[in-house]
Amino acid sequence: MKLTTKLLAGALAAGLALPALAAPTINKGDTAWMFIATILVIMMSIPGLALFYGGLVRAKNMLSVLMQVFMVFSLIIVLWCLYGYSLAFTQGNAFIGSFDRVFLNGIYDAAAGTFSQAATFSKETMIPEFIFVAFQGTFAAITCGLIVGAFAERVRFSAVLLFMVLWFTFGYLPVAHMVWFWAGPDAITDAATLATVTSNAGFLWQKGALDFAGGTVVHINAAVAGLVGAYVIGKRLGLGRESMAPHSLTMTMIGASLLWVGWFGFNAGSALEAGDVAALAFINTLLATAAAAVSWMFGEWIFKRKPSLLGAVSGAVSGLVAITPGCGFVGPMGALVMGLLAGIICLWGVTGLKRLLGADDSLDVFGVHGVGGILGALLTGVFAAPQLGGQGIWDYIANKGSPDYSIANQVWVQAQAIGITIVWSAVVAFVAFKLVDVVIGLRVPADQEREGLDITSHGESAYHA
Repeated sequence: MKLTTKLLAGALAAGLALPALAAPTINKGDTAWMFIATILVIMMSIPGLALFYGGLVRAKNMLSVLMQVFMVFSLIIVLWCLYGYSLAFTQGNAFIGSFDRVFLNGIYDAAAGTFSQAATFSKETMIPEFIFVAFQGTFAAITCGLIVGAFAERVRFSAVLLFMVLWFTFGYLPVAHMVWFWAGPDAITDAATLATVTSNAGFLWQKGALDFAGGTVVHINAAVAGLVGAYVIGKRLGLGRESMAPHSLTMTMIGASLLWVGWFGFNAGSALEAGDVAALAFINTLLATAAAAVSWMFGEWIFKRKPSLLGAVSGAVSGLVAITPGCGFVGPMGALVMGLLAGIICLWGVTGLKRLLGADDSLDVFGVHGVGGILGALLTGVFAAPQLGGQGIWDYIANKGSPDYSIANQVWVQAQAIGITIVWSAVVAFVAFKLVDVVIGLRVPADQEREGLDITSHGESAYHA
């Protein structure tokens, strides 16, 4: 059996009862870890991603990027609690959930005075569903925030918000459901219940796609949407003629460091338990990121004759992205190889590939998150193999690792998940951008773009003389 990693309470799957052998109980240690992991992911977005992106734009657009990331995060959290969580993580069909948890209805039973629980990787070990809601909400929010970097410095603030509502609803939620929704391990007791759980799961979960913390759902999904936006919106005025160098690499380095620290919550938190799998994801996140920073730096040193801070921090982010889908599946040496490859290949992604694509992807969202996400998703299929030090696939009937693992088969499954995510995100993003352009217009007037969005869109400046 092939399993993805996000787990939902078996109670959310219609008709699937928890086994009566023992009453599932809340594990306070796991719950405490999930509070910390959720806070870390919030820190990744605000201030991490905001400062990382803000330092990369010109000074006249610093506040506009901070504002976009901050308010996109806030907006998506609201939408997540209203309907997003329900559509992503309840029983519906293979492509989208239901409205069973709309407005977070049903998580607290007022009559009984009880709260519902969410499953973890281990049978009969639970966490409060509310912390699962919060944790997953931060994933949705940072995914939408990532998109902002692809068309920074030229888009109306209102257009950003309206696009995010549309793409989150029709782009993010279906992909999250397809990859991550299933009933949880407690619903599996024999071959018959396994078949039922599988048939009720998300489309890509049924296929066996492995995505521990968001290679497809977060990084490829966001990167493709951003690339489409860069094409539809067009290039910045003066690109290629005027200097568009980052105005504060100090801010970018601080942001990248906050991303790295917060990413431990992102990856290790996706284990949903404070146990050995979380520890594996933790060491893999540490090692792959460091390896990618080293390989990018040396690659740049060789080809450009000078190692740059921007290259070093970009390399670190590429390593974070690449290890995300496999952090709980691959062994540390697999993570090392994935990180080393990510640094070099994503360096090509923001140079050679960027020239081939011809889009003004302002902050290299596709070159890092798209290329790194695709690389990581494919290599997860390779290095998850037990013969290469990986975890393989867990058999929830026998409650042990399965000896059956085919690298070729799993890589093919991973490729299908990548392709479906790319097509889905691209189509939704294109339609959403076109709708927004018709309704309110995507781009600011040329004179406002030249003056800078800080003053013209928000009436503020990041810096004063």
